[in-house]
Amino acid sequence: MRIGPYTLPNRLAVAPMAGVTDRLFRQLCRRFGAGYAVSEMISANNALWDNPKTRRRMDHSGEPEPIAVQIAGSDPQQLAEAARLNVRFGAQIIDINMGCPAKKVCNKLAGSALLQNEALVGEILRAVVGAVDVPVTLKTRLGFRNGEENILRVAALAQEAGVAAIAIHGRTREDMYNGHARYGLIREAKRMLSIPVIANGDIVTPQDADAVLKQTGADAIMIGRAAQGRPWLFREIGHFLATGQMLPPPRVDEIRDVLLEHLDALYGFYGEYGGCRIARKHIAWYTKGLPGSNPFRQAMYQLESTTEQKRETRAYFDGLAMQSEYLQYVDPPGDDLHQEQSGDA
Repeated sequence: MRIGPYTLPNRLAVAPMAGVTDRLFRQLCRRFGAGYAVSEMISANNALWDNPKTRRRMDHSGEPEPIAVQIAGSDPQQLAEAARLNVRFGAQIIDINMGCPAKKVCNKLAGSALLQNEALVGEILRAVVGAVDVPVTLKTRLGFRNGEENILRVAALAQEAGVAAIAIHGRTREDMYNGHARYGLIREAKRMLSIPVIANGDIVTPQDADAVLKQTGADAIMIGRAAQGRPWLFREIGHFLATGQMLPPPRVDEIRDVLLEHLDALYGFYGEYGGCRIARKHIAWYTKGLPGSNPFRQAMYQLESTTEQKRETRAYFDGLAMQSEYLQYVDPPGDDLHQEQSGDA
């Protein structure tokens, strides 16, 4: 699959997720086999650019190419300027957020709220494509409300504006993350368009990935929430798509080492205070469904230092390793994924 001049190594992409897909998480997923990753969204409001959070989001040091940055907003000229700024800071692909269903984003008429105004959608797409010399992509949903799905018109606008690829989550904004993703309109968009189409939504297992690719004919798949705490999912999917065989589950000691390495990276990137608190959600995702994980997580939320957090995490996984070489889930990851909500755009 190609996005502009970039040939991706495979058909597996990491979805942009606010508060999740920082540089550290993107690099981790790429290491486990994702061929492409998009940053968490950066606001087009220039009043928010000169703060530590935005500066961290614009840090791409050591990140494999192509570097893709998602921008969010509703003003075409602000979005165009945000695209130019991020290209100056190293972005090689600009992605426009028209999919986030979060209330705080939609209340600003950004994210998936834009799907209510197709004229504005077209204006934004043309402004951003015209502002930069790098490929521009679009992340979106089936529409804003059920029964009013307009993805085929939005997709046509995107292609006409010069967008290089489109990623479609198989839900409307009204759906949020409830129910199950629908792939029929993604299939229709793929048949209609000449640009690459990336299918997104409810891809939890290697079998899901294979089925969605076959159902939609999409050029690639994009995985968001299912990779939280399971970056090795990309390795498993890549192997299954290539061979039709499932890899054995990861060993407990491998997951322990991956998580501890991830924690060290978080501490270094965000500092003692921020790193400790941001790490809590990652620890919760890594341990979800494992024996004794609920009391472990409750205890973890009370710890205030990175040293304690890392020590207790190591002890928890060492205890699991004494019981089994491989992870044994009480509740398999992803069983209730469609009931959860996160920043997946």
